Amino acid sequence: MLFDPPPNNNCPICSGEGYAISSKGEYAFATQCECVPQCVRCNGTGIVSVVKDGARRTGRCRCQKLPDRIQLFNYAKLPVLQGHNSFQNFRHINKGATLAVKSCNSWIREFNAKKASKGLVLSGEVGRGKTHLLIAIVKTLIFEFGVRARFIEFSRLLSILRDGYSRGESNSELLSQLATVPILAIDELGKGRLTDWELSIIDEVVSRRYNAMGIILGTTNYSWEPPTGKGVANLSEDFSSQTLGDRVGPRVFSRLQEICYFAPVQGQDFRALRPQRMN
Repeated sequence: MLFDPPPNNNCPICSGEGYAISSKGEYAFATQCECVPQCVRCNGTGIVSVVKDGARRTGRCRCQKLPDRIQLFNYAKLPVLQGHNSFQNFRHINKGATLAVKSCNSWIREFNAKKASKGLVLSGEVGRGKTHLLIAIVKTLIFEFGVRARFIEFSRLLSILRDGYSRGESNSELLSQLATVPILAIDELGKGRLTDWELSIIDEVVSRRYNAMGIILGTTNYSWEPPTGKGVANLSEDFSSQTLGDRVGPRVFSRLQEICYFAPVQGQDFRALRPQRMN
């Protein structure tokens, strides 16, 4: 059992995970589920004392593992819409989707074995489930391994930075957080109008993590290929002919190639499979 005391596997709220997800602003917010019983070792205080060799030692009870990981989940700032994403509720609608899940699980196994020195970028067309899988990886790292991670959608990052600049505020603290967090998950790599300023932001984020040997997880709608030589500044998004190298520039793409594996996410558009007509 991952957590002690264990949650109720038949709980209708958390389905045995031990936490319930709601919203806090634009982010998913987790709280410990009421089905988790009070710890009998510490009577819910979170502190235990033992006497060993005549000396009393006091420390945190192991029942604090779940609250600690809930705190990590809330730090990650996952979007509300995607907060419930997991490998368990990912739809294996075709072989391409199943192969993508296998790639993600292979990376997680390497990470668990402390062999993962490189990140992972999921590449595929719109609606193939890339963000779902990215968040599933992040949640696995948080709840199974207790790893601190941060999720950011790239265009949202740009919006936050612009808002800060308009108020005359420095955003060095945010960029430092993204540079130093153990796992950084960037959704929608290559998105944007690609002004010089936007390209400088992605360059700074990737370069700082490259120099610090930080792991990057990511998604992109663009093919995992180097620049084609086309101009990129202020181009509208063209998934069919532009590459990720075109969108982020040769310097950033070269570094991503060095520090990240690539996994394709193929198949049908998940959103197109949903009912489009009101009953």
